[in-house]
Amino acid sequence: MTDPQWIWQHTDWPAFRWHGDGVPALLRACQLAQGRLLGAVGSAGAEAGLETELDSLLQNIITSSAIEGEPLNAASVRSSLARRLGLQGEVDGRSTPRSEGLAELMLDATQHYTQPLDLPRLFHWHHLLFPARETWLPVRIRIGELRGDVPMQVISGRLDKPTVHFEAPPREGLDTQVNAFLAWFESSARTSTLDPLLRAGIAHFWFVTLHPFDDGNGRLTRAITDLALAQAEHQAIRFYTMSASILADRSGYYRVLEQSQKGDLDITEWLVWFLQTLLNSLEQALLRIDRVLDKARFWREHGDHVLTAEQRKVINRLLDGGERGFANGINASQYQAVAKVSKATATRHLGDLTEKGLLRRLPGGGRSTRYEIDWAERSMR
Repeated sequence: MTDPQWIWQHTDWPAFRWHGDGVPALLRACQLAQGRLLGAVGSAGAEAGLETELDSLLQNIITSSAIEGEPLNAASVRSSLARRLGLQGEVDGRSTPRSEGLAELMLDATQHYTQPLDLPRLFHWHHLLFPARETWLPVRIRIGELRGDVPMQVISGRLDKPTVHFEAPPREGLDTQVNAFLAWFESSARTSTLDPLLRAGIAHFWFVTLHPFDDGNGRLTRAITDLALAQAEHQAIRFYTMSASILADRSGYYRVLEQSQKGDLDITEWLVWFLQTLLNSLEQALLRIDRVLDKARFWREHGDHVLTAEQRKVINRLLDGGERGFANGINASQYQAVAKVSKATATRHLGDLTEKGLLRRLPGGGRSTRYEIDWAERSMR
């Protein structure tokens, strides 16, 4: 008898197992980071707020699609999310059927984490991924139903000599396999024998290996993972995004999936990668919460100053840090571009903000003079 080529061909599929110290050690690290994050969110209260959740949800949707090579209009998705979160100030009317579907899917997976994941809900999620198929899908696919009889393969290379990285279970028997997964997902949520974070990692691997749809399997897998993580935390508010960390190591993600799907039922390597990626997500979220708290404290300290709308906009960009901020400070030309003011006004505004103690001038001078947030009061606490 030929040795199994794929993990699902083993007779004991899907009796997953793992070994060694790597999984327990990473699990403890994730639990500790998870506790620190929930504690930070609790102490932040309204200062963390819906706007921080909006940013996390937006990043999750954008990066989950980016993993599949699909760019999205961030403004449209943000508007759709904001409307559902009740942040009317963030709604700009640019939402589309695509962004509305993705927003509904993400919020259903995270906010309704107590509801069972059954086949009708899974099919509904699939419909939400493809609300306007005739406008952008390159080929016709089955929407809201399991894939057809054509073998589901992940391939690369030349058409005449393709490399098959993975082949999913055949269509025959797929209904039974999907139902078995859904039954396990429900029962495992109510047991104390499996750690909830390990459950999320197993659910991710199991579902993406089944690959039950013509398209959208990766995005649905990550939605199921978000649902499992929300169930692990018993809360709907999301302050970290697993998809962003997966995107940051997309090649590693596909590599460990391929290696594990070609192996036996020992998925230690996958679980180590999953937990390390989850830990990275939690640590990044802690940094974002710190920035939110710093931003709130900064405005409490400087709330009495009379500022223009342009000045507040630039200060907020600097406070946000990361991709939205200016890592090396801001000069007059950059201020002019962000605030949409003249060069003279930019220079005057920067001088005013410096006098009021919101900014400080960095070493150097002339046209290249740069300014950064003056954290002097923060450092004295």
